[in-house]
Amino acid sequence: MQYKLETEYIELFKLLKLLDLVDSGAQAKILIDQGYVKRNGEVETRKRAKIRNAEIIEIADVTIEVI
Repeated sequence: MQYKLETEYIELFKLLKLLDLVDSGAQAKILIDQGYVKRNGEVETRKRAKIRNAEIIEIADVTIEVI
């Protein structure tokens, strides 16, 4: 899956919600906090991590390429 970034960055929990991978921002924050989300191959636990162009986000069996 690809996400076209229209601004300088997007916060991680907002990205997951925007792509409908979770039902709510609160659910996204829980998944991130529990270590289910990887950023560029490493677990990311910062809910408001700034995701920028060319990063790879993984959650379960979904891979998001930020372009």
